[in-house]
Amino acid sequence: MAPVVATAVKDSLIKPIDAPEIKEPAKVELGKKLWFDTRLSKSGALSCNSCHNVMTSGTDNLTSSIGHGWAEGPINSPTVYNAVFNIKQFWDGRADTLKAQAGGPIENPMEMASTHEHVVTVLNSIPEYQAEFKKAYNVDEVTIDQVTDAIALFEETLVTPNSRFDKWLRGDETAINDEEKKGYELFNSVGCTACHNGPAVGGTSFQKFGVYGKYMTKNGAIGVGGLTKNKDEEMVFKVPTLRNIEMTYPYFHDGAVNTLSEAVDIMGEIQLDKKFTPEENAQIVAFLRTLTGERPKLEMPLLPNSTEKTPRPAPFKKK
Repeated sequence: MAPVVATAVKDSLIKPIDAPEIKEPAKVELGKKLWFDTRLSKSGALSCNSCHNVMTSGTDNLTSSIGHGWAEGPINSPTVYNAVFNIKQFWDGRADTLKAQAGGPIENPMEMASTHEHVVTVLNSIPEYQAEFKKAYNVDEVTIDQVTDAIALFEETLVTPNSRFDKWLRGDETAINDEEKKGYELFNSVGCTACHNGPAVGGTSFQKFGVYGKYMTKNGAIGVGGLTKNKDEEMVFKVPTLRNIEMTYPYFHDGAVNTLSEAVDIMGEIQLDKKFTPEENAQIVAFLRTLTGERPKLEMPLLPNSTEKTPRPAPFKKK
């Protein structure tokens, strides 16, 4: 009996993920410490990991993130896992690189509400951090450029290889079952791979959300149009990754959809002008679950102690 799908890696728009090659371990380890260090925030209570929890899905699984003073963020936090494969960062693509992205939340008043100057002062007040930056960057004084570089290098290691679908792409026909293969065949044939492609199964382009119908949302985010002020680019967002999608709920930029089956139906109707049958929906959802990969096993870092010179947090200051 012929296999349901017999697609070689070279023929698929989706590419397997390889395990990361860590070339600068000292910088990566330093970036990991900074990732978890709440002292980079104004309140002393928030870190990069608060909104992008690498112990779970690389996000916070909230409709919108909780920022300084319980501020409600304007958009759903995307997963940090596999962000290295994105063409640009943020839903609207306002950062070209992970390094450029890393500095944004620190200064955003609705997120960490700190300043780059504050972060540099904190780190330079801690001899252990100074020694680590000296070892990694050969500098006597920490700058924000090194801070964002180290965080970005750590983020580059946050990839999730060896999903069952990757194993199938590499030739293991037993890695996914017939329903999952039918789901991929349908996902491919109806045109989902036109946008969801590459190693991250997304993140390679920006697309209008609502091609054949308007997406009804109360969220005020308008995507690229919010940056360019171009009406034609309103509701144009970076295509999100589908890697580990079963773990990164709730879905879409507004986090309004809680289940994969509902997300698949909405995408079919407003992006493809296609109404999936319950059987087709179940097949696509089954395929999407095969995209869950192996998260890196991270050992929580021990952070250096503050000193008398370290600025104290201001958790209850609104401004």
